[in-house]
Amino acid sequence: MNAGTGSHAAAAGASGPSLRDIHLPAAPSWWPPAPGWWLLAAIVLLLGVMAAWAWRRHRRAQRRRKQVLDELEQLVCRHHGDGSPATLLQGLHQLLRRVARQHDADAIRQRGGAWRETLARVPVDAATLDQLVALDRLIYQPPGEGDREAIVAATRQWLRLAVKPSNWEKMAPEREAADA
Repeated sequence: MNAGTGSHAAAAGASGPSLRDIHLPAAPSWWPPAPGWWLLAAIVLLLGVMAAWAWRRHRRAQRRRKQVLDELEQLVCRHHGDGSPATLLQGLHQLLRRVARQHDADAIRQRGGAWRETLARVPVDAATLDQLVALDRLIYQPPGEGDREAIVAATRQWLRLAVKPSNWEKMAPEREAADA
């Protein structure tokens, strides 16, 4: 019996399935990337676009600031020695109004307290604010009154801060309601 069992097992092994060696699956393809890589690429692209937009906006603001301050320096140089004080004061006043108009459309028509409120929306000290309000009065008075150097310095300080939109304080709610 033993002999038959052994020969039967040998016969089954010879006629049984032939086993081959273990095969590994094919290496994953690099294309198309997994969904996580697509998400990462989209985030990097979005961050790049946002950085380019912020950089362009910053450069435009820097150019605007330089343009306004250069215009102020040209105005001061033009009227420093031989120009009339009244023309200098009018030029300073027009420059202030133009910059203020970018943030408050009513800045062109404002006088007195309303003009002071518009100027005060830029965080400057009280002395600077007083000089700028005095400029509004001096352009209608005979030349020779007022300290031109102090007015130019106050204008320069206000313009440096005013050309950056984030420095402007929000309008008072009661004024917004009155404008509407």
